[in-house]
Amino acid sequence: MQRYIAIRFAQGLIALLAVTIIVFGLSRLTGDPSTMILGLDATAEDYERLQQRLGLDRPLVVQYGVYMGNVLQGDLGESIKYPELGAGGAVIRRLPATLYLAGVSLLLAIGIGVPLGVLSAVRRDTPFDSSSKVLALLGQSVPNFWMGLMMMWIFAVQLGWLPTSGTGGIKHFIMPAITLGSFQIAAITRLVRSAMLETLDSEYVKLARIKGVSEWKVVWKHCLRNAALTPLTYFGVIAAVTLTGSVTTETVFNWPGTGLLAFQSVLSRDFELIQALVLVFSGIFVFSSFVVDILYAYLDPRIRYASS
Repeated sequence: MQRYIAIRFAQGLIALLAVTIIVFGLSRLTGDPSTMILGLDATAEDYERLQQRLGLDRPLVVQYGVYMGNVLQGDLGESIKYPELGAGGAVIRRLPATLYLAGVSLLLAIGIGVPLGVLSAVRRDTPFDSSSKVLALLGQSVPNFWMGLMMMWIFAVQLGWLPTSGTGGIKHFIMPAITLGSFQIAAITRLVRSAMLETLDSEYVKLARIKGVSEWKVVWKHCLRNAALTPLTYFGVIAAVTLTGSVTTETVFNWPGTGLLAFQSVLSRDFELIQALVLVFSGIFVFSSFVVDILYAYLDPRIRYASS
């Protein structure tokens, strides 16, 4: 087991290293941030001094080495847009809003997706099953930004029931949470339905029914418990994707989280802030996958033996 954990941990570190190299190179392709900071009226000397101060006059290899050295010391760099906070401070200040929104959307996805998947499997090939499959297909096909805009137009502009953007009370969470969680609701529904169909046809379920165990107990206690392994492995990915995939939703609803911060940092060519955001997002994704791998290995020992 220890060897399995060590291998997964090393793979996570390699993935993070690869991410830093990729985002460092791609962020430089967005252009020179000196233009955004100084404007068009600045002289050549002003540009030269600023590039020296930011370290942009050095070779890319040297810039990357300096960047990684600072990261290992906990310094994610200076932010052009938020110089008083720094890149790390700006991310930390915006992270709670994203965590709140992601948490609500995850609870919504689990609260709707799991019961819908179970009932769809139990009522296989019925109109209810067909309707849930259609909803799941739409949830995974409709773009988040389009759904957010349509909900905003109907419930905020036309009906006036909900606020269009920003944070505040419970009403501010409804549309962003549904928009962000729609894909996850569809994914959980399909996964639970597939796992439940396989479990419902197993021998121990047939034996439980022969013994006279109530159908409610068979479905919700025996079947769901054993069918939860597959959705559990995907849950870590769902949590990471929900946190890191909030850029579109937060931009549409002007939600002051890390997703909106990522969009703003790209527009302002804030290299250090872009790198800090991607590094944090990647760390969340890798950590979630690592935790799921460990849990899966404990639940199913065949996984860790095969990997060893």
